Amino acid sequence: MTEEVALRLSVSRNQAFLLVETSCALVARLPNTLAALEKGDIDLFKASKVTRLTRDVSDEVAAQVDEWMSLRLAGRDPSAIRSSVNHAVQKFDPDGYRDRAKKKRELRHISLEHDDETMSTLSGYLPTEVASSIYASMSRAARTRRAEDKSRTLDQHRADIFGERLLAEDGRGKPRAHIHVYVDLLTLVGVREDPAILAGYGPIPDWLVREIASDPDSTWSRLITDPATGQLLEASAGTYRSPASLARLIKARDRECTHPGCHRPAEFSEIDHITGWARDGKTNHHNCHGNCKIHNLLKEEPGWYAEPTGNGGTTLTTPSGHTYDATPEPLHEPREEPEDDRPA
Repeated sequence: MTEEVALRLSVSRNQAFLLVETSCALVARLPNTLAALEKGDIDLFKASKVTRLTRDVSDEVAAQVDEWMSLRLAGRDPSAIRSSVNHAVQKFDPDGYRDRAKKKRELRHISLEHDDETMSTLSGYLPTEVASSIYASMSRAARTRRAEDKSRTLDQHRADIFGERLLAEDGRGKPRAHIHVYVDLLTLVGVREDPAILAGYGPIPDWLVREIASDPDSTWSRLITDPATGQLLEASAGTYRSPASLARLIKARDRECTHPGCHRPAEFSEIDHITGWARDGKTNHHNCHGNCKIHNLLKEEPGWYAEPTGNGGTTLTTPSGHTYDATPEPLHEPREEPEDDRPA
């Protein structure tokens, strides 16, 4: 259901999950919160503060929290509502709260979210005391730098220290990284000013890709494309497991998970058949594509069907009967023949 909603509304699977979860919780477990939503005392975002913090409690505790919050919703901002719900959950379910806190600390992770104009957000889901200590340490170092260098703001110093600490190697503090950038040769040497593609992010300006390429630690791979279509040239194999050369080609061609709306970089995805090997699917670049693990497993679920359309393209049919087409974008714009060279 989450995947169906994501495709129909053109939102991420996480957004779709929250919409479905919030709707089910309001109708089944939180009648007072639903009533406040229907009266206009709160909006859906404020209601989600109640549903998300009660998602793991029993129906009995959820009813207690819902009743307790009934007089604490109208006229309050989302942060205040969240704080009150958190207080109520601890009040009515102290043992459960302690157990859930222990489990959540085991779910610590780092996430990356891309923004516009060459910026992204790198965040960490960490135990509170760890996150607070990291932030305090970076703030102390940033204030020290700020005292000597007024050309950057305190926030800029703090962000620079964050990046330096994460990328430092061998204790020398020199940042190094391995990323995948797709750029045509003429743009790379400065003859053109066309955007390049940063895997998992999208277009980046020509000046930025030249900065990345000029780093002495950058590495290079040569990709041969069809000048007429911009697609990578064909490669094939007759074995089940994709050979390394075919896997590299597919990851370079797809750049991202091929499921509509998913933008996980292809280098972190799985290479698999569109038409399965057991159904006589071929191991070649027409019938293989890159999918993240979640969407690779999804197409094997009952009611989901994927059909290859050539060169990694897919027509996906969902259990509700809706179809969605996904085709890898060309690495460069197709080149048109000069007017004089075209057949009469």
